[in-house]
Amino acid sequence: MTPHDASRRTEEICRLAPVIPVLVVEDPATARPLAEALVAGGLPALEVTLRTPAALEVIAEMAQVKGGVVGAGTLLTPQDVARAKAAGACFGVSPGSTAALLDACEDEALPLLPGAATATEAMHLLERGFRVQKFFPAEAAGGAALLKSLAAPLPQVRFCPTGGISPDNAGAYLSLPNTLCVGGSWVAPADLVARGDWAAITGLAAQAAALT
Repeated sequence: MTPHDASRRTEEICRLAPVIPVLVVEDPATARPLAEALVAGGLPALEVTLRTPAALEVIAEMAQVKGGVVGAGTLLTPQDVARAKAAGACFGVSPGSTAALLDACEDEALPLLPGAATATEAMHLLERGFRVQKFFPAEAAGGAALLKSLAAPLPQVRFCPTGGISPDNAGAYLSLPNTLCVGGSWVAPADLVARGDWAAITGLAAQAAALT
């Protein structure tokens, strides 16, 4: 997969819905019903962060859910990339980027949403062929105002802001011409997951899917 093809696939995934759920899942038994609830609500692209021992098993479970497109978040090393791809991840997400990480994603043909918080970082990624990037940490880095300021000098780049995104501020990001979607964890609260209240999560997903 060439960098151009990978970037095009990343853009396709980001255009599936206005929100990509960012999921920290502790119990693999909840993986499939959680993914089914989110997909039923209109959020097919799912980011499972590699922050728990169960993450790879969770990805493998969610990868079997019809209509879902499961990615691995918090990719930091080439080893993370290889393990995520083997588990069934269709795309990757990273908080930043290193040459080794970008090379590994190209070698594994894993479309990547790499993180950038400054114009310089965005330019380095653009130089490598990444036209779609994660703006992270969005709120801490300067919020929608900063992202808007990047639109004029970097019109080729589209972003998925993540970090501090909520229903209250998601609209401000989604209204920007350089935003494809946002990433957020509010659609799968830990208490609802623990209770197995999949109907409530589907409701939250439906609300998020309707954001503009």
